[in-house]
Amino acid sequence: MQASQPIVNISTYKFITLDDTAELRPRLLQKCLDLELKGTILLAPEGINMFLAGSRAAIDGFFSWFRADPRFADIVPKESFSEHQPFRRMLVRLKKEIITMKHPLVRPEEGRAPFVRPADLKRWLDRGHDDEGKPVVLMDTRNDYEVDVGTFDQVIDYRISKFSEFPDIVAKHKDELNDKTIVTFCTGGIRCEKAAIYMQNVGYQRVYQLEGGILKYFEEVGGDHYTGDCFVFDHRTALNPQLEETETVQCFACRAVVTPREQLSPLYVAGKSCPHCAKAAQAA
Repeated sequence: MQASQPIVNISTYKFITLDDTAELRPRLLQKCLDLELKGTILLAPEGINMFLAGSRAAIDGFFSWFRADPRFADIVPKESFSEHQPFRRMLVRLKKEIITMKHPLVRPEEGRAPFVRPADLKRWLDRGHDDEGKPVVLMDTRNDYEVDVGTFDQVIDYRISKFSEFPDIVAKHKDELNDKTIVTFCTGGIRCEKAAIYMQNVGYQRVYQLEGGILKYFEEVGGDHYTGDCFVFDHRTALNPQLEETETVQCFACRAVVTPREQLSPLYVAGKSCPHCAKAAQAA
């Protein structure tokens, strides 16, 4: 019997002014349904953010159609593969922002902060400094539960619970970091697009964003200088540096990330509870 073809999972985004989101929504939804794709597309006046999964032919067919719109002709998705469909349905949602920061003056479409490519970041980390000899500091812009699944070594993690907390926290630490080269990063690049611009706006002197985020780093250079896996927003929960699904799961009850080791606990009941639920109950 011929082996089934793997599911292609893509993520991509673009910051671009969209004044027709209400008209785009039903067109995008119908095209995805016609191709039997599943996932989530977010539309906002500032741009589009997409997570889709389906067959190779369906993904290629969607992007052939999608790129016919000149506004999206340059979109290049990041890809990974799975043996099963990681999404349960197809959603296209209208939002105020494609990544919520609540700082409307931060507009990536009008100009990005400088970026560093994965291979160059690895080279900097191998050496212990950037090309000008300055120490490199990595700053995780993700939420705390995502960081707990895995992150770069010797990283700054402000333990935020939502991205809108990031601006106030990072502004308070500017003076202690201004003699260093800061590289912001996130899962796929979208959060650090806004983070790096905001940091420039409040006076950070040397700040970069990691081009394509952790997933692009995994794709191009592997897992060097990274410990653990990368949380993803679908039912795979986490990917390793080989972009393979791991045994990490998310608790149905409290939504905490539950590692394989934590799943061995008697407090873990699939679909019902986990050790994090127990800790929360004790603290209440």
